[in-house]
Formats: sequence, structure tokens, C-alpha cells
Amino acid sequence: MSNLSERTASHQRIMGPLLVCAILLGLSGLPVAVWLDLRDLSERTLESQARETGRIIDAMRSFYASDVVQAINTATGKIETRHDYKGIQNAIPIPATLSLELGARISGENGSVKYRFISDLPFKDRKPHELDAFEQAALAHLRANPQAASDVEVSGSIFDRQVRIAAPIHMEVACVRCHNTHPLSPKTDWKVGDVRGIQEIVLRQPIAANVLSFKYLLGYFVFAALAGTTFLVLQSRQRRLIDRMNRELVESNSFLASISVQIAKYISPQVYKSIFSGERNVSVATERKKLTIFFSDIKDFTAATERLQPEELTALLNEYLTEMTAIALQYGGTVDKYIGDAILVFFGDPETKGVREDARACVCMAIAMQRRLGELNARWRRGGIECPFQARMGINTGYCNVGNFGSEERMDYTIIGAEANLAARLQSSAAPNGIMMSYETYALVNDIVRARPQEAIRMKGISREVVPYAVEGDLAAPSGEETVFSEHGRGIDVFIDVNALEVESAAHLKRRLTEALAALEKRAEQAKPASEKGLLQA
Repeated sequence: MSNLSERTASHQRIMGPLLVCAILLGLSGLPVAVWLDLRDLSERTLESQARETGRIIDAMRSFYASDVVQAINTATGKIETRHDYKGIQNAIPIPATLSLELGARISGENGSVKYRFISDLPFKDRKPHELDAFEQAALAHLRANPQAASDVEVSGSIFDRQVRIAAPIHMEVACVRCHNTHPLSPKTDWKVGDVRGIQEIVLRQPIAANVLSFKYLLGYFVFAALAGTTFLVLQSRQRRLIDRMNRELVESNSFLASISVQIAKYISPQVYKSIFSGERNVSVATERKKLTIFFSDIKDFTAATERLQPEELTALLNEYLTEMTAIALQYGGTVDKYIGDAILVFFGDPETKGVREDARACVCMAIAMQRRLGELNARWRRGGIECPFQARMGINTGYCNVGNFGSEERMDYTIIGAEANLAARLQSSAAPNGIMMSYETYALVNDIVRARPQEAIRMKGISREVVPYAVEGDLAAPSGEETVFSEHGRGIDVFIDVNALEVESAAHLKRRLTEALAALEKRAEQAKPASEKGLLQA
């Protein structure tokens, strides 16, 4: 686990700088690549434009030299301008013919610029121009709107783009005079400003020709793809490491959870909660607090071990301790330990509601325990146990040292002090199925229980005389609530469960109890001294 954590930390240390470098390169590299590619594209575009311009100028110069300058140099008379100048001595082309011839020469070469001078009304001796849909629409639009500058069409495929610009050819004064009087003109009513035709310029640019202009951007994307792939590979590797660590953590947590559940059965839930929540440090340390201590023990438990089989005794004892522990937890007590059949519980640490409330909870707990023990005894007697358990209980309130006692390797959360010993002594002086408490506890709970003071006694290890108080009942309990009566001793063995009696059995029991009371009164009368009997007779 530690090696895996170190490898994950190492990957984190590597990934951090790599991620920072990738972000910096991404932020700075993209604008630099775009700027370099735009510069390259501008250079390529200017170079292409320069070549096309040179080609057009060369075509114009060649045409001028061959068809104009040569005609003038060989002329023998007056020079005239004609649309059909070719083959005629002393003739040079008119502007329209000049445009037609230049368009043929410029468009005839394999260049990115094409030029056409076209009309739907050519002279009769000329070949008609073939107009496509764009040219027809542009001509109609420009004739309808003579002041329009041009019509534009953009087309092409994913591999190239093409722009066509159609500009109007307006009739000038000389053009009108010539066309309206020429016998070959198809139209003789031209006016100045009319649109005779269009001159079309076509610009074509293959997209593939400029792909290399984006070499820096393409290089940036390749680098970004490689960086992203590397990052994904590293992330995938780190994810596998983290998944593996998570699986090991889940297994470790499951193991620790099962261990903690098992440990919780050995310590009090309050202590377990305070340790695992971080409220209490696991170290040898104690503090002095005022606690209410409860101590209980089973009367004649040694004799019970001789009467019962080990399996029966174990089952009874475990059930008894389970029931008593559940009641202690219900009232908020901290179960310190089990000493054989004895139980040590205290209130006031690690959780407390105040000294008075802690004492009241402890006494109520003891009463509930005795009540539950009576119910258990009834069930056990029905199950064939002749002499079920009778518990003595002692309660005391006072200052004790509470905390972790022991060594750093092995410690025990418990209490130490004379007040804890006093609770044990009070328990030993209590009657079977009785609860005995000190005055310090009685003073805090006298409003909720009935208790009768006993004769002051001295106890081993206690320097002062102690006046124990025997609990006789719960003031808050409604009358008639007690339905189980159990009393065992020399010459007496009584167990009555009122709720379990049938009607016939209840009537028979009532008669027997009446006879028993009469016999007890007779015995008491016989036991009186002779002098007392004489006084009564006199």
C-alpha cells in the first residue's frame, strides 16, 4: 500500500509540471502558429497575384504589339478602327473587339484569372456568345439596374473556390453612333448609358494550393495531439493506480470496519464512539469527575454453579448480562466491566447530563433491572430452573478518577476511587433483589423513589460511618403495576406471576395465602414473651 501511494505521488509530481507546460505551450503556441501561417499565406497570395498580373500584362502587351503596333507600322494610308480589323489593311480593333481578343488570350492560358467580354447582342458576323445562368441573370439584373456596380457569384467544392464578378458595359456616345448606323448591328436604337453586355472576371483558387500555408498550425495541432495522447496515457496509468489504491482502501476499510465492530463489543459504546470520532485520545490519561457508580452482584452465584450444568449456567448468565447491559445503555450508562457475574456501570463520563440527572438515570436503571430480572426469573422457573438469580445492587455518587489506566501498550478505560469501593460495599449489604444507595445519591433522587434509611454501618476501607438507604419503590410508577413477586430464603420460597395465573389458580392461591397469613399470625403470637401475654390477658 505504501509503495502504491509513493508511485501515485510520484506520478502527481510529474503530471503537475507537464500539465503546466502543456497549458503554457497551448496558450502561446496557437497564436504564434496562426501568425506564422497568416504570414505564409499572405506571401503565397501576393506571389500568386503578382504572377497573374504579370501574365495579364504580358498578354495585353503581346496583343498590342501584334494587332495594333504592327498594323500601324505597316499602314500605307489612313488608320481606321473596325470590329473586323483582321485581314484589312490600315485597320486596328475597336475597344469592344480589343476586349474580346484580350479575353480570349487571357482565358486561353491555364491561370487562376479568366476574363470575358460578352453580350447577348453581338454583331451578325460574329459567333454568338454562349451565356450560362449566372451571366444571363447578371445581364438582366444590370440592365434593370444600370447604376449597379456588379454582380458576384461564389461557388466551388471542398477542394477549390471560385469567384465570378460581372460588371456592366455601358454604351458611350461613339458606341451609340456606331451601333445605331452599322449594318451588322442587331440593335439600332441604343442610347447612351444602356448596358450592352458584361465583362466577367473569374478568380479560381484551389484550396489544396494553400494547405502548405498552414504548416505551422498543422504542426501545432500535431504537437497538441501528441501532448494530449501522452497526457491521456499518463492519466490512464494514474487512473489504474488510483483504482488499485481505491480497491485496496475498500478492502482495508472493510477489514477495519469488521475489526472495529468486533472491538466495539469489548468496550462501552460511549467510549467506542468517542475514540472513533476523535473526541478522545487513546493515551494514558485520567481526570477527576463526580460520577454515580452502580455495582450489582448475583446472590449465591457460587452455589448456583454447583446446581446447574455449565451449559445451562453459561446460557443463563449470558442472557442475564445481555438484558442488564441493554437496560444500562438505554439509560445512558457506561458499562465499565463484567467481573464474573458482577456488573460495574457508571454515569457522568464520557457523556453526562449533569450530576443530578446522572444519578436519577442510574436509580431508574437499577429499578428497571430488578423488574426485568423478575420477569426473567418467571420465565426461567417455567423452564425448570429451581432457583433463578437474585441480584443485589448498590449505588453511590462521588468523585472518582476516570480515564485510561495502564501502559502505552495495554490500557483499560475504568474508574478508581473510594466512592467506587463504597458502591461495591453497599451492594453487599443490600437484600436479595434489593437496591441500596448512599445518602449522596438519595439526596439527588428522593423526589422520584421511596427509600428507607438503614442503621449506620462501617465498611472496610471507608473511614466514616455510612447510612445506607434501601429503595422501596418508584414514586413515578402507577399503583398496582408490580405483577411479579419473588422471595427466597430460609423457610420461604415464593414466586408469583399475577399475569400468568389462571382464574381457578388465582382463587386457589388466594385461599392458600390467606391460610399462610393466619399461620404467620399464630406463629407471631406464640413467639411473644410470657410477660407480654400476661399484660394482654389482664
